[in-house]
Formats: sequence, C-alpha cells, structure tokens
Amino acid sequence: MLGYVRVASLKDVPPGKCLAVEAGGNKIVLVNSGGTIYALEDSCSHLGAPLSLGFVAKGSIACEWHGACFDLKTGEAQSAPATEPVPVFEIRIVNDEIEVLV
Repeated sequence: MLGYVRVASLKDVPPGKCLAVEAGGNKIVLVNSGGTIYALEDSCSHLGAPLSLGFVAKGSIACEWHGACFDLKTGEAQSAPATEPVPVFEIRIVNDEIEVLV
C-alpha cells in the first residue's frame, strides 16, 4: 500500500542543491530547482551513479560521472550517454516537511 513518508525539511534542500534520502526501500534524490522540490530515483540510468552527486540546472540534473541529464519533472533522459528515464516520485510539502509517496 502506498503512503507518504517524511524524508526531509525544506531547509535541508536549498535552491540549486540536492539531497540523498531513503524511503520505503528506495534511494531517492530530492532536488530544489527554482524553489520547486522534485524527487527522482538516486541512480543514473546509464551506469547507476548517484544523481545526488550531480549538478542541478534549470529543470534538470546532470550525472557527475558522464554528464547525462534528466528532466526533473518526468525523469526523461535529455542527453547521452543515458537513453532511459529514471523513475520520479510524487511529493508533497506539509508544514515545511517534504514527504514522498512510496
């Protein structure tokens, strides 16, 4: 059964930064892009690098290992060498706390 799990506070993910968290057995990267929080699987679809070590750009995150970029809203691969998307997670903010649906 799916449910929301608290994973961090808004203050833990400042604009332009990301944070690795775990919830429901999933490794997740939280990303703050322009004040909006996104949640994706914390694993590049190319070789499994942790996206939480990557670089945040407007609307995307780039893998530190080989530069593959992923759309923060959809998880779609935007550049090689990745060709497959990464899963995204639904989030909600409750009293400045970030919750992920897992």
